[in-house]
Amino acid sequence: MKIVLATTNKGKLREFNEMCKDEVIPFRDILGDLEIIENGKSFQENALIKAKTIFDKLGGDDEYIVISDDSGISVPLLGGEPDIYSARYAGVNATDKDNLFKLVDNIKAKGVDRTLAYYTASIAIVSKYGEYSVHGWMYGDVITTPRGDNGFGYDPIFIPQGYNKTLGELENSIKKSISHRSKALKLAKPIIKLLNRNIF
Repeated sequence: MKIVLATTNKGKLREFNEMCKDEVIPFRDILGDLEIIENGKSFQENALIKAKTIFDKLGGDDEYIVISDDSGISVPLLGGEPDIYSARYAGVNATDKDNLFKLVDNIKAKGVDRTLAYYTASIAIVSKYGEYSVHGWMYGDVITTPRGDNGFGYDPIFIPQGYNKTLGELENSIKKSISHRSKALKLAKPIIKLLNRNIF
């Protein structure tokens, strides 16, 4: 069975390819450009929406397993923002930098330069055998002075618990071992393996 990733995010595709031994095919390679409306109220709902949409567009074909990730950062000081709006926090066509600096400005407006935050990743897996989802979390702090350029999104301002460097400064090997996405993928892998062996 072919594993298709329901994302156009190059950073996420790179991370999935690094963490998966199986080749992951971006849906664009099969279906071309396709807009998916993410109107769920949680990371899990949005991940399932993306995976189900792509699986349906592939015709519900037996040979495909579609996996999708929805993830983001939450800051309790800001009432949990940006949460599911992490990728479009500064607007629909916002860049990673736009989103990052909006978060920095909102934290500064609270009169602090460091505060608690956490990342959530929900991975959805859809095939002819049904729909599954798992979650992973990573806890730490966000700071208002970006550091490092290794990674994407909010990585330059997030310091994981137990470290003194941001995700933008940490080596990829360390990031892969502690990230919310790697934790979720660790839970997703056994499901994908079973689906590949047609055990369900």
